[in-house]
Amino acid sequence: MSTTVDRPGTEDAQAAWSREAFTERLRAQGSAYHDRHPFHVRMNAGELTRDELRRWVANRFAYQQVIPRKDAAILANCPDAAVRRRWISRIVDHDGTEEHPGGIESWLRLGEAIGVPREELLDERHLLPGVRFSVGAYLEFCRLQPWIIAVASSLTELFGPDAIRVRLAAMERHYEWIDPAGFEYFRTRLRLAPVDAQEALELVLEHCTRRDQQEAAVAALAFKCDLLWAQLDAIDAGDTTAAARGAR
Repeated sequence: MSTTVDRPGTEDAQAAWSREAFTERLRAQGSAYHDRHPFHVRMNAGELTRDELRRWVANRFAYQQVIPRKDAAILANCPDAAVRRRWISRIVDHDGTEEHPGGIESWLRLGEAIGVPREELLDERHLLPGVRFSVGAYLEFCRLQPWIIAVASSLTELFGPDAIRVRLAAMERHYEWIDPAGFEYFRTRLRLAPVDAQEALELVLEHCTRRDQQEAAVAALAFKCDLLWAQLDAIDAGDTTAAARGAR
């Protein structure tokens, strides 16, 4: 899995895709979204154990924490003040304010509802090496790539709402031992993610007008789907590596 989306200079000479064709290629990446991973399939079927759910919520928290940092990297690389003014709201959505807790606080509450104390989420004692690596790779990608290509990688939000809707219904149906108050993160994302996805899509369609830029955007979204899938591979494999590391 490569983190580069650069294309040879000869790509510049190829005709750009139409807006419709470009959008179709971006949306086609949804076939590799991690809602199809066997772990999520088992989650939605009500087949996960409590320990598996706790391992998932503890490791997914590392990704939640990196979201505002990758958005800050996009802001740092973006020269357009108008875009920065629009994009900065995403950092607030996750970091929250003193008056309005954000997505990170909501995930901490989800952890508590599932049985993982917030201090265990914050000190990363359950974080698996594979998850740590994939999260770090995503942040590095957003730091090093042109800002609009990093924006393109965020277009997994196009596929998120449908997956969250199914996941929320499955949790309420199959895991009645979880305090429903912990599901606020999912309810909030159902409201915010479609707006964020449409905004990001419009930016990518507006700024990626050459064929090489368009292909780089599609590759960035495919890369992000790979990262999310790799995180679930590590989570599904279990906690044996972390346990062995802690025993040393």
